Amino acid sequence: MKNNDKRLGLRLGVAAVGMVAGLADAQLANNIAIDVKAMSMGHAVTADPPGISAIHFNPAGLAKLDGRRMDLQFVGADFSLESEFSAPPGYNVFGFSDDPIVCNDVPDDGVDYCRSFKTATSTVEGISLYVPFLNDTVDLPPGPLIAGPLPAFSIRPAGSKFTFATATYLPLAAGFYRDEDDVGNYMGERVALERITYLSPSIGYKVNDELYIGASIGMSYQAIALEQDFRAPNELLGFARVLDESICAPFEGESNIALDLILFGICRPEEGLGPFKNLASLDVSMDQRFSPSYNLGILWEPSERFAWGATWRSPAKTHMKGDYKITYSNGARETINGIGGSATGALALAVLGIPSYVEEEEVGRVSMDLTMPATFQTGIKIKPTERLQFNVDAVWADYKEWDAFNIVFDRSSAVLSLARLFSPGSTPTRLSYPLNFQSTWNLAFGAAYDLTGRIQLRAGYEPRASAIPEDRRSPMVPINEARYYSLGLGYKWDKDTDIDLGIGMLHSKDEIPANTSCAANCTGINNVVYNPYAGLDIKTEAKVTMIGLAFRTKF
Repeated sequence: MKNNDKRLGLRLGVAAVGMVAGLADAQLANNIAIDVKAMSMGHAVTADPPGISAIHFNPAGLAKLDGRRMDLQFVGADFSLESEFSAPPGYNVFGFSDDPIVCNDVPDDGVDYCRSFKTATSTVEGISLYVPFLNDTVDLPPGPLIAGPLPAFSIRPAGSKFTFATATYLPLAAGFYRDEDDVGNYMGERVALERITYLSPSIGYKVNDELYIGASIGMSYQAIALEQDFRAPNELLGFARVLDESICAPFEGESNIALDLILFGICRPEEGLGPFKNLASLDVSMDQRFSPSYNLGILWEPSERFAWGATWRSPAKTHMKGDYKITYSNGARETINGIGGSATGALALAVLGIPSYVEEEEVGRVSMDLTMPATFQTGIKIKPTERLQFNVDAVWADYKEWDAFNIVFDRSSAVLSLARLFSPGSTPTRLSYPLNFQSTWNLAFGAAYDLTGRIQLRAGYEPRASAIPEDRRSPMVPINEARYYSLGLGYKWDKDTDIDLGIGMLHSKDEIPANTSCAANCTGINNVVYNPYAGLDIKTEAKVTMIGLAFRTKF
């Protein structure tokens, strides 16, 4: 029973993943919505940077742009996230198997085991965005999200070797919302994670006719928001249900001092706890309006048939601040207050440093230091014929930086007081949520074919590695190993104007058998790191479809 509040605290830690939430995983949105040509080439463009978007992909490519230029990008995104939950043979929590998520029996039928199991499915309704000036999460109507125009500008004075540029783009953007009765709400009813680069002063320098170098500084806005329900199918909560239904039931409505002293007031609440009950709701939002980073690039192109490029994108450190609100369920609140209302219970809580009374809501300020991982990307461009081109990139992302997320609160609470007992590194005002992510390498492939002097056909493929260890997989972050496929077309309108079209799809499927991930379905008395689907088999599938239009011209 006390474990339930402890684990609510750990859910605050998952709020920081928020991202990761949700569709949440930063890998999901990384690089995808930045440039239409890059999208259609499988993001393998380090040796062939696309226009002014070279600011992100390889700022050395800016040195190849002459005169005054403008790019306008329009990007649309649609996605589906689906999770399935089912009970394996022998499923139970402390002998109880009537979990309403997977049990098809009539609720509260007086039987504590399930006679007919079902497979439950969770889906998302649409896309959510955190709007900076409103300081709130907005749910968009079902259907694709259209972003644009996203502008970019560059200038190279006549006779100069320097090109100057800036752009607005989305290095990371992900979010969703579910129906209020969806079984997936224990892993996020509403999630938003975004990083918007609103200004990116950049410079490219032409060393000679073969070698180019460049650098850019990104000034970005970072935000995380999460709303979700909370439950904890834990053995201690199963034991609490036994006490409530078997030991305490005969004394319901009676004042029994002896029983209070012996059982620490656990029979005082009118509504008890159980492993499948909703315990609380959580609402967290944090942001930082100025988060700098930088990119460095080099491009070597000894001939039109071959080029090599490399880019370093620095880590971006953010210190986000915001608000949190925890709304306790009646059962959770009555249990804490009931224990605190007895002499022995109040003494036990005092020894543990836990408040003996909680309000229906707890609100306050919260902050978090988050480092967006550094990345390194290198690649080549090869043209075996005049019309055919192949690009290959190797991409490294330092997700090992996400070993743990630490969230700092402006005050202590019942949640944090309990969490610190079970979460290493936590204190009465700081919560540490372990992630143990790992750095990744993956390849990306692109191809282009000049159909005519005006039309270029493009295709791309990128198998994305997962930064999430096997024992940390979760339906909140349903993107593990993924495959990205893309097609595109470039059209030369006139000598100064190009139009790019692109479509890409990211697809990921995963299975999380019961008791294999301690970020989703671990069982036992020590499953204190949030496992709302403890003991259940989980399957996840994510599909993200991107479409884009880019307009590039001189002016």
